[in-house]
Amino acid sequence: MRTAHAPASAYLLGLLGVASFSLTFPMTRVAVAELDPVFVGLGRAIVAALLALLVLQWQRAPRPTGRQVRRLVVVALGVVVGFPLLSAWAMRTVDSSHGAVIAGLLPLATAAGGALRAKERLSLQWWICAVAGSVLVLAHALRAGAGGLQGADLVLVGAVLAAAIGYTEGALLAREMPAERVICWALVIAAPLILLVLVIYPLRWQPASLAAWGAFGYVSAFSMFLGFFAWYRGLAKGGIARISQIQLLQPFLTLLAAAFLFGELVAPEMWSFAAGVVICVALGRRMPAASARQGNTNSR
Repeated sequence: MRTAHAPASAYLLGLLGVASFSLTFPMTRVAVAELDPVFVGLGRAIVAALLALLVLQWQRAPRPTGRQVRRLVVVALGVVVGFPLLSAWAMRTVDSSHGAVIAGLLPLATAAGGALRAKERLSLQWWICAVAGSVLVLAHALRAGAGGLQGADLVLVGAVLAAAIGYTEGALLAREMPAERVICWALVIAAPLILLVLVIYPLRWQPASLAAWGAFGYVSAFSMFLGFFAWYRGLAKGGIARISQIQLLQPFLTLLAAAFLFGELVAPEMWSFAAGVVICVALGRRMPAASARQGNTNSR
């Protein structure tokens, strides 16, 4: 069994992606407070698809093969349709602290996807670190007020599964084509269906503030588009399971952003939880693992 360690650059790319995603739930909650959740969940993909078309045209990107298109459909169903729609729907009935539950479960779910779909074999010690980090994040989420289970939590679980599948398949595709083209093609492929849904679905329109539209703009340009450039590149370069654990830091980055951008107070114990998560991620990085990568490992 060959040991493998992800390069530091892969962790940096993953961190850049997670930093972009860290405001997704707060911004989504701001947007759905005044805008229709279906419009927020799916409309962001239309805005991102327009940006994707510009990138593909600028790069003169060749069309994906038939097999790649089928796999891009999986990516689109996971991260373009499934996760945004389900999370936006849930954020309308629960507060953003429930988003921390997703952030706690998603890295472990993505690691499972790397093990099952990408055949990444990881040591028992690595899994112990991954589970410990997830437990710390979940404990912090419950302590911070995520509280008891609600009906919307089933929707959040569906969002977790959709994102984990989309992350895994997208990372594998990022070994065959430049990482930014994965999300670009996924957005373009999904756009016609999303437009059809938005036309058919009876959207509820009402006057919305500049803050709501600004939040919608953020989740369109960063959460749905630019963040994936670094995220998929990091997953492809460093291994899906390993790099996915960086997302354990997302709820803490969200709290930091809330403190600096919105003036919210950060509880002192948050730093203890964050330090514990950083230790788990650092230990996991040092644990031996055998990665059975298949196909082209290009992560341009």
